[in-house]
Amino acid sequence: MKLKTKDLLTLAELTPKEFSGLIDDSIKLKKQFKNKGNKPILKNKTLTMIFQKPSTRTRVSFETGMYQLGGHAIDLSSDDTQLSRGESVEDTAKTLSRYTDCIMARVYEHELLEKLSEHSTVPVINGLSDTFHPCQILADFMTIKEKKKKFKGLKIAWIGDGNNVCNSMMYGAALSGVSMSIATPKGFEPNKIVLKESKKSTDIELTSDPFTATKNADVVVSDTFSSIHNRDLKRMKKFLPTFQVNSKLMSSANKDAIFMHCLPAKRNQEVTSAVIDGSQSVVWDEAENRLHTQKSLLAALIHA
Repeated sequence: MKLKTKDLLTLAELTPKEFSGLIDDSIKLKKQFKNKGNKPILKNKTLTMIFQKPSTRTRVSFETGMYQLGGHAIDLSSDDTQLSRGESVEDTAKTLSRYTDCIMARVYEHELLEKLSEHSTVPVINGLSDTFHPCQILADFMTIKEKKKKFKGLKIAWIGDGNNVCNSMMYGAALSGVSMSIATPKGFEPNKIVLKESKKSTDIELTSDPFTATKNADVVVSDTFSSIHNRDLKRMKKFLPTFQVNSKLMSSANKDAIFMHCLPAKRNQEVTSAVIDGSQSVVWDEAENRLHTQKSLLAALIHA
């Protein structure tokens, strides 16, 4: 499928039909890969990957995805580009647009992505910023679709920090019609603008009680309490032990509820090992699905 948007920075660029189409295409690509391998639909295409933040899943899934579709990926750390020596984002975007077919950037500040998008003539993908993580949510909703076979009538319980992943998940909920209950400590709520926009399309509630959030939940989601861009250890006191996902909290969700986490996880902080290694956990399928949703997104944006 082709997308009307040139870039993917938040998920808000997509229509519900496009969002659903990307998920369905990801599932098809996964089945195709496990059967006879993917077709080289991105042959002679090149992806530039810019990393200001360290990465495991984002880098490997994008690079492997390009390879499996017949293309090539170039990995650039901040020190590998002239950005670290004072070249403007604008000039970098214009230059890379002459060389490659798509730019994926994992950055500290979302504004950098917006500048890349504005001055690039090729698609720009947000591989993670301080405000959004759209690629992770594509994989999350692919996993939900695989496990639950539907979106309609489902409820997601988000437990912990109202961070970049939570912001993008609200957009995902709005695009799919899944409801959300978000439990955070006071002062750690998600982005107010994203919340307001998302509530126009689906039910989203905020609470400070994790057990309220997990009641009747089909999916329980957590993330680290201290992200790459915020290492304030004092904030841990705001989260522990109340917002830890443990067996007791999981038991308050539906019996067939699944647990998801974007990884890396800090075990026995935001989630116990008993939960992340337990029968309800789908985190490894979720991590694998990053590969297949990256391929679906790349194909849709590059218009192979």
